[in-house]
Amino acid sequence: MTEGQVLDVMRDSFYVILFCSMPMLLTSMIVGLIISVFQTVTSIQEQTLTFVPKVLAIFLALILFGSFILTTLLEYIHRLWDNFSIYIR
Repeated sequence: MTEGQVLDVMRDSFYVILFCSMPMLLTSMIVGLIISVFQTVTSIQEQTLTFVPKVLAIFLALILFGSFILTTLLEYIHRLWDNFSIYIR
């Protein structure tokens, strides 16, 4: 396996990690921003208020984007296994 192939596999794996984690990260960021604005407007200074809505929103995002994540991971694994004979030379 050459250095270029190693770098290609690493780059692809980073892209897959980014694409698979992005829906949950964006959901958490948006919910956190909405809760922060709500806390600012109502002058509520409770730090634990954001925890439950974020968990519920991430769970909902995981349900909605689960098939996309699974498909992306399976395609990546299939690509790795299809090129396995090239990598071991």
